[in-house]
Amino acid sequence: MLLFGLLWLHGCGRTDIGGGLEPGLDIGKELVYEGSIELQYAENFRVDFYKGGYTLLTVTMDGTQFLIVPENGEVPQAIDKEIVVLRRPVKDIYLVASSVMDIFSGLGGLDFIAFSGQMEDGWFIEAAREEMHKGNILYAGKYSKPDYELLVSNNCALAIENMMVSHSPEVIENLENFGIPVMIDYSSYEPHPLGRVEWVKFYGALIGKEAEAERIFAEQAAMLEDVSASKGTGKTVAFFFITSNGMVQVRQPSDYVPKMIELAGGNYIFENLGGSETKRSTMNMQIEEFYASAKDADYLIYNSSIDGGVSSVEELLDKCGLLADFKAVKDGNVWCTTNDMYQQSLATGYIIEDIHAMIQGENDNMHYLYHLD
Repeated sequence: MLLFGLLWLHGCGRTDIGGGLEPGLDIGKELVYEGSIELQYAENFRVDFYKGGYTLLTVTMDGTQFLIVPENGEVPQAIDKEIVVLRRPVKDIYLVASSVMDIFSGLGGLDFIAFSGQMEDGWFIEAAREEMHKGNILYAGKYSKPDYELLVSNNCALAIENMMVSHSPEVIENLENFGIPVMIDYSSYEPHPLGRVEWVKFYGALIGKEAEAERIFAEQAAMLEDVSASKGTGKTVAFFFITSNGMVQVRQPSDYVPKMIELAGGNYIFENLGGSETKRSTMNMQIEEFYASAKDADYLIYNSSIDGGVSSVEELLDKCGLLADFKAVKDGNVWCTTNDMYQQSLATGYIIEDIHAMIQGENDNMHYLYHLD
């Protein structure tokens, strides 16, 4: 489906982003394609611009499309019926995908969000907590149990979900039946860590803050360029979490965390772990299997995002005494992530810097890692 995109592509300062789609999607005879946001790492979305201030957002993972219409613009009559029309300003958003809150905060766009899928004390992003404390953002229920009455009575314009909602498909159906379109965030499925950060361009286009988005992404990309200029060290790193039933949760090799370890100059200890073809980012293994695979890892990083983390090696050993035999424990190379790391979508550059500093023994001024004594 082509419009006149190729004729408008040159000289517009924007380029086709690829992703298997041709430039200039035909979304109606009234609209003329001007260009697309150029992406460096992200693969799961595209942003196309049309003359007159119209923007088409495409989530390539599921094919959903959203046409952003200027505040006083007319809705094209001939567009595909599957395309969701949103009028600027796209406000009164119900934000369930927690990793997206950092993006809106970084863009200065928290005033576009009216409802949260987390309670105030569930946010590690201070600006979000403040907005909820002031009553500017209301808790509207978690992904599986939205407060439909609150959302409908307050004219919610859009629900931004993550893939957890796939476990409750009736929620999507109910929201749409109430006239609330659903957008699913697939940033966590990006194969490159900076692909996750690049989703700032998607949300920047949604709320009309494209320039801010470009600046934010450029800053993170520059950090990666500085760190990745260093050679690999050959040092091995295990990133893990001890579950409540005594299993060990580790990241799939295809996940963004192993990629960050690689970019920081290290080697992820589970790089040959099976099942990397799945879309799951984690897998559980028996403690004996973890012991056999990671006993000689040079560094251990404990993931605090689920249980709040640990404050000492002794506390970690209380969770799993076998860790006492690990090389990293004996050498004093045990670290823990801060609780807020998983919500900080725009901190990828800092996290890679932290891992790089850990491996290099430069332990001052860490942002999202702390040493366990």
